[in-house]
Amino acid sequence: MANDTDPRAVSGEQIPEDDGALDRALRPKTLEDLIGQDNVRDNLRIAIQAARGRAEALDHVLIYGPPGLGKTTLSHIIAHEMGANLRVTSGPAIERAGDLAAILTNLRAHDVLFIDEIHRLSRAVEEVLYPAMEDYALDIVIGKGPSARSVRLKLPQITIVGATTRLALLSNPLRDRFHVQLRVDFYPIEAMLKIVSRGSRLLNTPIDEEALMDVAQRARGTPRVGLRLLKRVRDFAQVRGDGRIHHALALDALKMVGIDPLGLDDLDSRVLHALIDKFGGGPVGLETIAASISEDADTIMDVVEPYLLQLGFLDRTPRGRVATARAYGHLGVPWIPPPAAAQQGLL
Repeated sequence: MANDTDPRAVSGEQIPEDDGALDRALRPKTLEDLIGQDNVRDNLRIAIQAARGRAEALDHVLIYGPPGLGKTTLSHIIAHEMGANLRVTSGPAIERAGDLAAILTNLRAHDVLFIDEIHRLSRAVEEVLYPAMEDYALDIVIGKGPSARSVRLKLPQITIVGATTRLALLSNPLRDRFHVQLRVDFYPIEAMLKIVSRGSRLLNTPIDEEALMDVAQRARGTPRVGLRLLKRVRDFAQVRGDGRIHHALALDALKMVGIDPLGLDDLDSRVLHALIDKFGGGPVGLETIAASISEDADTIMDVVEPYLLQLGFLDRTPRGRVATARAYGHLGVPWIPPPAAAQQGLL
């Protein structure tokens, strides 16, 4: 798991002190407000309309993909579209089966329970969740030893919305109980321009077209990053300018934050330089890269690698990570193709 307190401006992870009430105010509230993720939106619209037409709870929904792409926002949209209450929790917060039982017994018909980082639920907690998802029931064991007995409590029809950045860590029995499974992916630049433009309107902050492109290009295809950078640039414009964000001011602000034109920051550069300067471009294992730059391996895998892979700067091979010719070019380092024998199965 990535570091929950990751202070990087381009991190898709939520930063509590930075992404508070203002962040929530910038979220889209309905499917119509949602920009990008067309396939996700269309699938959700059909599932929601069908459930509402039958006056039933929505089927359980699993949303997976890199951090910052709108999984939490989608849970709010689902609850809003269903006219239901939303209860938010996370896998690490549900430590015991009793914790989940307490949450489930306080839900009403058609309520939505959003479980972030659902892959971090313990097996004991999962066992409680299975009958709740399949039969809308809660099995409670009363007593211990030979005198113990099981009591089944009926639950109202509810919808479980699970979110994860690590689909492979989700157990098969749990994954199979989600009838609607949606993958969110990085947003194209066209969508990011619309998202940042909408954010500037909600913040009452005028922004020039060039400055809009400056922010959108560095957002790594991630709405949370784009809106966070917009807020940083807005603060800069308020202190150093007249409140309007123009091209030169945006560039100065983004340079101060430490974001290059492709949205890479110091950690991204350190990963690439470690690959190239210390290990000859690879292949090299993830743990070795992490140790060489004193970073957590999960942070690199969850936060850094997805975007580097999207840019084509990094390859995952059976023998480890490999820096591509594009990565060399971006860093201004001459790239020498390895011998054909070394390329086999690697590049």
